[in-house]
Amino acid sequence: MNIKLTSISLAIVTLLAGSFSVNAQTKPADAGATKPMVIDAAVVDNRYQLYEGTVVKTDKKTRTITFSNKEGESKFVAGPEITNFDQIKKGDRVNVTYELAVAIELIKTKSDGVRSKVETNTVTTSKANEKPSETIANKTTIIADIVAVDRDKKLVSVKGPSGKVTSVTVKNPALLADVNVGEQVKVIYYDAMAASITTPKK
Repeated sequence: MNIKLTSISLAIVTLLAGSFSVNAQTKPADAGATKPMVIDAAVVDNRYQLYEGTVVKTDKKTRTITFSNKEGESKFVAGPEITNFDQIKKGDRVNVTYELAVAIELIKTKSDGVRSKVETNTVTTSKANEKPSETIANKTTIIADIVAVDRDKKLVSVKGPSGKVTSVTVKNPALLADVNVGEQVKVIYYDAMAASITTPKK
């Protein structure tokens, strides 16, 4: 797949000139609950390389950066929001990565019918005297009800705030001995996209 200008723009403009936002909904109702017990279920931690290339040319007048990798060349015009453009040099490496992690915890409390969803977004950027880099991270915490437990098949079914029922496989079946319908789980989704331009090590 050839990386075109639109792909580079999506990955780099968004990351090197992103904005900070926080969207919080109903706060999880886990006050008074005992210490959560980790369920080793549906735990995912994956990292993907979206783009990797080299800076082959920069044009300060037009603020154009030309990237190259085995799939060809792509050009990107840096807007005024990218204040450390002068730090970008020929031969610098460009990396754009995506990370996804999912964790589930059991909250030892009877369900009071309250399910919730909280979303937070954070942005981390480079300093003015550093080469451009930025990480945009999103974290979603959902409180869901346990609606079914199948110990033979090592499955737990949970219902989130939207009413959708999802079944997850528990890797350690011994943990199911203390999991019951009517209790709640905390599901944490984390995903992040990071872009950076670095000087290769000699």
